[in-house]
Amino acid sequence: MKIMHVETGRHFYGGAQQVVWLVRGLDARGLSNLLVCPPQSAIDSVARDAGLNVHNLACGGDLDLVFAWRLARLASREKVDLVHCHSRRGADFLGGQALGMSGIPAVLSRRVDSVEPGALARWRFRPFRKIIAISETIRSVLVAMGVDRERVMVIRSAVDLDAVKRHPDCAVFRREFDLDERDFVIAVVAQLIPRKGHKYLFDVVPKLLDSYPQLRVILFGSGPDEAHLQALADKLRIAHAIQFAGFRDDLDDFLGCIDLLVHPATREGLGVAMLKAAAAGVPVLAFDTAGSREAVLHGKTGVLVPVDNLDMLHKAITLLIDESDMRLELGQTGRQRMKDEFSLDTMLDKHIELYRSVVNDSR
Repeated sequence: MKIMHVETGRHFYGGAQQVVWLVRGLDARGLSNLLVCPPQSAIDSVARDAGLNVHNLACGGDLDLVFAWRLARLASREKVDLVHCHSRRGADFLGGQALGMSGIPAVLSRRVDSVEPGALARWRFRPFRKIIAISETIRSVLVAMGVDRERVMVIRSAVDLDAVKRHPDCAVFRREFDLDERDFVIAVVAQLIPRKGHKYLFDVVPKLLDSYPQLRVILFGSGPDEAHLQALADKLRIAHAIQFAGFRDDLDDFLGCIDLLVHPATREGLGVAMLKAAAAGVPVLAFDTAGSREAVLHGKTGVLVPVDNLDMLHKAITLLIDESDMRLELGQTGRQRMKDEFSLDTMLDKHIELYRSVVNDSR
């Protein structure tokens, strides 16, 4: 079976990481794969370094008719059995329409929980034989938009436990980020955009610093909200305790050195950062959204607090700072859960089963 994967995102965020893991795993299982991505995109270099079969196609977005035409021609020329579109930008709209007309079966991964008008959603998803939702939350959103429940299959994002260092060199980590051994380190791993909720954490940091002057917060990620957050840190007089670390492709090497991952997103499809933190044995504190509820088991692998509730957010962080034994237990349980429920092998098995079903039904 030959599968063409389409990932048109420019940056190497969690979704692109999932694509690389999937294609690499499918290669190891003996399937033939071709990854289509824009030239000079972040996934291009990562995939080539991993030895994957890559073809570059520039994509200008949902209105790029040339991209859609070239994608359909490439799929026909390569004689692929199936096309798997992984991203929204261009691939799931025009790409889907073009592939639908070519007669080559296609499936789509949906990683976001955003809602679209029913008519637009039905038109967008019509060409795809199956839509893969990475969480039950996203599946529910798709069905609510009018997508046939039978066409939606849940395959959760996976975590490569071998890639996340369980016992990293934390002395190196603390030197690089200028941290004292006594510092309590909170990390937020997310794009710097409003719905990721960084401002809610910032709002409770002043009060936390009154009780815990050694508290330090590191933001991993980039995005359009960076300048606003920097200004907010200055206004709240917490800039000395906040580091803007940008996007790091070596996060797996030192994630286990942080004391707590805080994920204050007000909406979340699933949250790969929370899965990775659990894999590293780090407890997770998140707002109680539907997607976060799938990534974090409250009281077992982390703590969930009501969305926008700053008082509860403050109390939960205080509890986790004070209770080191609780943090250790939550982290250990989280890592075991990642091994049992979010393994790469499970993700690969489910994708292969789906691919074979779609290809066989198309013959």
